[in-house]
Amino acid sequence: MQPANEGNALHFRVKEDILQKIKNGDYLPHTQLPTEAEFCKKYGVSRTTIRTALQQLTIEGYVYRTQGKGTFVADHKVKQTLTSTVNHFSQQLATQGKNPSIRVLNLEVIQADSFLAKLFDIKQGDPVNKLERVRFADNHTLQYEIAYLPWLKAPGLNAKECEKSLYQLLDKQYGLKIKKTIEHLELFIADQDISEKLQIKMGAPCFALETYAYLPDETPIEYSKTFFRGDRAHFVIERDYEV
Repeated sequence: MQPANEGNALHFRVKEDILQKIKNGDYLPHTQLPTEAEFCKKYGVSRTTIRTALQQLTIEGYVYRTQGKGTFVADHKVKQTLTSTVNHFSQQLATQGKNPSIRVLNLEVIQADSFLAKLFDIKQGDPVNKLERVRFADNHTLQYEIAYLPWLKAPGLNAKECEKSLYQLLDKQYGLKIKKTIEHLELFIADQDISEKLQIKMGAPCFALETYAYLPDETPIEYSKTFFRGDRAHFVIERDYEV
């Protein structure tokens, strides 16, 4: 019997090799992968090792299983560049051949709690816009977001207009130009609410992005939390270094 850590190393190597072939285009989206028996023969490992590797690839969104038919390669994940300040959501998806869309779930005015009051330098209980949206790529849910903006600076937000770029709307309608954002990215396990919004199972892995947006005078104008489906989102972070 092989040691447990050796078994773990085997399924990791198998998983990484299959993943590399997917990324290289050896296995194209929506094509069927070899059977478990064929993979066993190819890699010289047990069926348990293959199943573990395929299960991890399924959880991570690189493959999907169809009962009675087999395992297939999932569509390419949507790439989003966190460091990009030029291309917004729609442009980033369009360049990848995806059809982007946004749907407003809810737009209401709420009372600021202590956190929002301190952030926006307003009084607790003052009006704040709360905007909930879902973003889609080719009609598949990709992310769910909740954004808060001080009502006094952006009164009368229109839900239909919020199905486009929010930052462009703030600039065009209110003269509020976003100068910078500070973002915090972390892993998140979907609870019941997020699983319903993103149409995934409870406990599925997600990314949670917390964003603070600022005007040129450093005044905070928006606070948001965005939840990305872990099986459909892929992030690129680019850094420039002086030479």
